[in-house]
Amino acid sequence: MTRPSRVVIDRKALQHNFNQVKQLAPNAKVMAVIKADAYGHGIVRVAETLKDADAFGVACLEEAQQLRDSNIQNRIVLLEGPYKAVDLEKIVDLSLDIVVHHHYQIDMLEQTATRCPLNVWLKVDSGMHRLGFSPHDMPNALARLQTCKQVEKAITLMTHLATANEQAHPLTDKQLSCFQSLSENIHLEKTIANSAALLSLSQTHVDWVRPGLMLYGVSPMVNTVASDHNLKPVMSLESEIIAIQHLKKGESVGYGATWCCPEDMPIGIVAAGYGDGFPRHAKSGTPVLVNDIRCSLIGRASMDMLTIDLRNLSDPKIGDKVILWGKSLPIEEVAQHAGTIPYELLCSVHKRLAFEEHG
Repeated sequence: MTRPSRVVIDRKALQHNFNQVKQLAPNAKVMAVIKADAYGHGIVRVAETLKDADAFGVACLEEAQQLRDSNIQNRIVLLEGPYKAVDLEKIVDLSLDIVVHHHYQIDMLEQTATRCPLNVWLKVDSGMHRLGFSPHDMPNALARLQTCKQVEKAITLMTHLATANEQAHPLTDKQLSCFQSLSENIHLEKTIANSAALLSLSQTHVDWVRPGLMLYGVSPMVNTVASDHNLKPVMSLESEIIAIQHLKKGESVGYGATWCCPEDMPIGIVAAGYGDGFPRHAKSGTPVLVNDIRCSLIGRASMDMLTIDLRNLSDPKIGDKVILWGKSLPIEEVAQHAGTIPYELLCSVHKRLAFEEHG
């Protein structure tokens, strides 16, 4: 790659974060959530690093196929389950577990013969109101699955928390109470905890935990960063200064002329932009690091370039290293300036970038 923009992945940081999960929930099995190309980090790379995970969670058959093609033998859970009956043959071929969240999926299991029974995770809607059986419907759904020839008897009960990232949100207690009342007398394995619940709700650390964002060294909690939870960022988005301009007071910068120089000053042009995954809606003032010194984005992000304020540097040069997020610059902070969430930034990193690995 001749273009200096790149993604650096730290495998040791990934393993460290996985170890944090094990320390927080030592008695639970771990489903590592690696959907969406492992939140932009590379699904196979992450699966190979986290070989000690008890299972991997993916969103679609294509992701599962990619893992099996790379000789990943861990259990793989299809988090949205089958969409159509024709999916079941492929699910059996790939030896996948499935989440069942709706009656139509039970219908297809009852009506479609499979070569062997499937491992099923029964999802309960305890209050998020996205996927899952309502508390009223759950007992019937469980009964149907338990008598279905295409389903293994060791069903796992699961639910998903909507507000675990916000301390003391009343909905969380409501959801936990709902799930407990439904499942306390059912002798099956259970799973509740996502990353936020792993960090803040020890009562959710039941048979399985399902870390996602925290594995990648990003805080899921409101108003905190990775280091607050002893997590290490896995991804760094880096580039270099490819030009330096010396502008006069009052001259504008970039498309739309949205930012004007308050004085005579140097600006740097960085080889990165929204074509690489940097958020176009990042505001002037969004922090970047140049040679580990804080500088600021100015003007609008372009497809392939950013403009930055170099007044904090005594002697900036073409080729100086720029970090857009990573170990020294929390992605949580960048996301806040851009009016978005770290998930979106990670998943938006473009595959045209060079990926490097450390550790």
